[in-house]
Amino acid sequence: MRKSKTIVAGICGNSLAKLAFAAVFSLSLAGCVGYDGDLQHGYVADDRLLEQVKVGSSAEQVLVVLGTPSTTSTVGGSAWYYISQKSTQSLAFQQPSIVDQRIFAVYFSKAKKVERIANYGIQDGQVFDFVSRTTPTAGAESSFIAGAMKNLLKF
Repeated sequence: MRKSKTIVAGICGNSLAKLAFAAVFSLSLAGCVGYDGDLQHGYVADDRLLEQVKVGSSAEQVLVVLGTPSTTSTVGGSAWYYISQKSTQSLAFQQPSIVDQRIFAVYFSKAKKVERIANYGIQDGQVFDFVSRTTPTAGAESSFIAGAMKNLLKF
């Protein structure tokens, strides 16, 4: 009688372990379900709002319609830039690739009236990453091994 109880316990324990493994495995994959990989950074432009900005409008009107710009010019005139960037990544751990970039530029005259409007896309210039988490350094990139070799050669 004792031998049959241990066999039954062994079979139930084995199936319980398989069930636990299946539950843990399915829960770990649950984080991947529903991930579409599309990321939107910066100003989300609404075409109806962009159409409301006309040449001759005041800076206050532009501010009311579009809100605070992403950045403004500091040299050579007055311009406001509304920047947006759309990227996609197929898997959560992969590097995203930029699929669209828009810069809506509003140029003002000295009287703070809209002088010119421009809508630049990804085809108009170089793609840049304005949401980068790294700060570029001046000079060449060096590695630990290159630094160690350089210090060894000093002796």
